[in-house]
Amino acid sequence: MFELAHVGKAFLVLFAIIDIIGGIPVILQVREKAGKIYPARATLVSLAIMVTFLYLGESILALVGIDVRSFAVAGSFVLFFIALEMTLGIRLFKEDTSAPGLSDDPKVYSIVPLAFPVIAGSGTITAILSLRAEFSRPEILAAICLNMVVVVVVLLLTNRIERLLGRVGLIVLRKAFGVILLAISVKLFAGNITYLFPAASAH
Repeated sequence: MFELAHVGKAFLVLFAIIDIIGGIPVILQVREKAGKIYPARATLVSLAIMVTFLYLGESILALVGIDVRSFAVAGSFVLFFIALEMTLGIRLFKEDTSAPGLSDDPKVYSIVPLAFPVIAGSGTITAILSLRAEFSRPEILAAICLNMVVVVVVLLLTNRIERLLGRVGLIVLRKAFGVILLAISVKLFAGNITYLFPAASAH
C-alpha cells in the first residue's frame, strides 16, 4: 500500500540523517581538495547504495538471523545518538572520510568520501533498513528519490546556499532537524520494542 503521508515521514527521516545542508562545509572541503566535484556522479552512486540496501538489506539480515524489527530497535539507538550529535554539537561517531592511496581525480572524490560516507553513510543505511519496519519499499524508494533531488540541487548550489543561510543559519537548521530526528528515533524504538516483547506490552 502506497501512502503519501508515509512517503513524507520517510523523507523527513532520511533528510535529517543525510543532513546535506549541514554537510555543506564538508562538501566545500572536498571540492577544495579535489578541485571540483561531480554532483550527478555523487548523487547516482549514493542512490545506488541506498536502493541496494533497501532491496537486499533484509536478505543480508536474514543471513545472520536478524529480523527487521530487531534491527529497527537497534537502528533507533544509532539514530538517537546521531540526533544528539546534531542537537548538542558533540561528536560521538567518527567516520573516516579520508581516502589514502587514491588519486586526486575529482571523479574519485565525488564517490569517496562524498557519495560514501558523507551522503550515503552508515546512518543513512541504518535508517533505510529501520524504516522497513514501518513503511513499504515503494514508499521508502520514493522518499530516497526525493532526497536525491534535494542532494543534487544542494551540490549544484552549495556556495549560494552557504551565503544565503550563513554559518549561524546552517547551525540552527542542523539543530532543528536534530530535534526532529530525536523524536523520530524514540517513536521508532517505541513502535518496535512492543513486537519484540509482546508479553511486557500486554501489562
